[in-house]
Amino acid sequence: MEENDGNSKDKFEEDIREKSKRKIKARREKERGVWFGLGMFGLVGWSVTIPALLLLALGIWIDRRFQGPYSWTLMLLVLGIGIGCLNAWYWIKSESQGKDH
Repeated sequence: MEENDGNSKDKFEEDIREKSKRKIKARREKERGVWFGLGMFGLVGWSVTIPALLLLALGIWIDRRFQGPYSWTLMLLVLGIGIGCLNAWYWIKSESQGKDH
């Protein structure tokens, strides 16, 4: 029981240390302001939109060329949105951890 308390205390201290480092780094980086936030918002939006539109266009093309019981347009649109969301998640996660791309 005491080992778990020691491990959880060490993890808690490490979490606090990491958060304070990020906070200090954010205060030093003055160039990240409103424009950075708007740019990130745009990046996330386009990272979802581009795959969705590309796969939507592919689905429309397939449906026009080949008749079938399934709507390739809808299936590829959903797939494109899913890929776009994963892409956006990657960008947000890497920015929140302070990693350079």
